[in-house]
Amino acid sequence: MSDEEFQVVSIPVQRRFSLDAGRMGRNRHIVFGLAEIDVTVARRFIRGHEAATGEKLSFTAYIVYCLAKAIDRHKEVHAYRNWRGQLVIFQAVNIVIMVEVTAGGRRVPSPYVLKAANRKTFRQIHDEIRAIQSKPQAREEQRFTGWFLRLPWPLRRMFYWTVQRFPQHFRDMNSSVLVTAVGMFSRGASWAITKPSHTLTLALGGIAEKPGVVDGRIEVREYLHLTLSVDHDIVDGAPIARFGRDFATFVEEGYGLAGQDGPYQE
Repeated sequence: MSDEEFQVVSIPVQRRFSLDAGRMGRNRHIVFGLAEIDVTVARRFIRGHEAATGEKLSFTAYIVYCLAKAIDRHKEVHAYRNWRGQLVIFQAVNIVIMVEVTAGGRRVPSPYVLKAANRKTFRQIHDEIRAIQSKPQAREEQRFTGWFLRLPWPLRRMFYWTVQRFPQHFRDMNSSVLVTAVGMFSRGASWAITKPSHTLTLALGGIAEKPGVVDGRIEVREYLHLTLSVDHDIVDGAPIARFGRDFATFVEEGYGLAGQDGPYQE
């Protein structure tokens, strides 16, 4: 018998969200796209704002803001497929983001639905994310998940199927879009490959400095590595390409950072 020391710990119940997502993503026909997006303009703005005011704006909030604006132009990329096989496309773009909460003495990710993100400014999205991060236990979702995740898997699976097939009845607690920033904890060029369970999933990877061409000259730029995953049973290739082009353009040009739709809009 080995005398090597070891520890046995319980798995927090909140981790069941990740297990459920893996199970639900098994039968999806997913198209993956890996990209590098120049985020120099946005990162410079955020650093400049922090130097001037002491406030650190959320870079993830800015990516979510640009994502919502791009989806608003190409709403078919956040469609649901209902129980009749029809597509349900909402005008408001809800986006699920992952917020860390403490459970069983450990920090685990928990989903939060950012509602109608396409109708919000960068500042509004930033403030909402910061408020949730400061008091994650006060969220309405936490009260629901407190008992839901303790249900047996067959009952949870039935609930997920119902939500996805009748999405118009569960808008306050659901979204077909997920953003995960787990890859941003790494340094340098890196991509995060997920097991998607949503129509559209954006996984943010690492940020690296690389040479880029600006106005015909080479200079050091910052590039975000990201993975875009889309359910090909719901969205065709051409809409995905058009959406991806607009999303990249919004981020690279610093859309919404200054002017009428900027973070300081009242």
